[in-house]
Amino acid sequence: MKRVILCPNPYRDKGLAAAKEANSILRSVGLETVYCLPFKPEGGDGQFGVHCRPLHQEIRSSDLIIAFGGDGTILHLARTASMRSTPVLGVNLGSLGFMSDLEAGELDLLKNLANGRYRREKRMMLDVAVVREGRTVYTGGALNDAVITKGAMARVVRLQVTAGEEQLGIFSGDGVVVATPTGSTGYSLSAGGPIVEPTAQNFVISPICAHTVFTKSFVLSATGTVTVTPAELNRKQVYLSVDGGKAFSLRQGDKVRICRSRYETELLRLTDKSIYEILRTKMTGGIGYEK
Repeated sequence: MKRVILCPNPYRDKGLAAAKEANSILRSVGLETVYCLPFKPEGGDGQFGVHCRPLHQEIRSSDLIIAFGGDGTILHLARTASMRSTPVLGVNLGSLGFMSDLEAGELDLLKNLANGRYRREKRMMLDVAVVREGRTVYTGGALNDAVITKGAMARVVRLQVTAGEEQLGIFSGDGVVVATPTGSTGYSLSAGGPIVEPTAQNFVISPICAHTVFTKSFVLSATGTVTVTPAELNRKQVYLSVDGGKAFSLRQGDKVRICRSRYETELLRLTDKSIYEILRTKMTGGIGYEK
């Protein structure tokens, strides 16, 4: 580990305070650093007193991205990082931060990057495409999930879900979440889906507010393709959102095809926290658990 990108979300890391502290720590142990913002903030990047460089250029010659923010910041960086096989280390400055390894008070652990005391953890990703009349009109990549959901005015949507050639059913309700194991603790969990070991290789399919009593989540092998098709639209609006990004409006006859991506997001770990410890701490505050 020689060169590190400091990538703070300026709306989470006020004044880039955490990134600047990390910069001092990393330089004290001989590592080279550079600042790159994940997106351009209002007022530009000159307001922070540091020189910020374009991420797409600096990632070519860097060994690590440190994301300062919440899980949303990591999701924003995941596609770019995965295409360059550059690992990401998360510093949580948000509310939960399931993907982040460090909290703001643990920045001193960054010194371990200089002596190789860290581990790498690979997470599967999704390739998402919308096929309309035989032509691909949308593509995207997800570390967390692809969500097909109703518009604000629609009461109920009916979505046909298939895995390979097998029909899982027609889900009637607010929509469907197709998540990775990493995304199983996100929207999928809120929709009643299971928690899946994050390094597993599975699709987690969960209906949102299903209008049928016996509709449950599915956990499937990630070897095939999941297809979601609006069973009927008429005047109803149905949207696709990938990793919480900008919604894409679906039309009658569209097919949302989801498969495992050849890219993976690699998360760097400096602590020994297990996913179970993280869940206990962040979701229950440790209440009711013995150490």
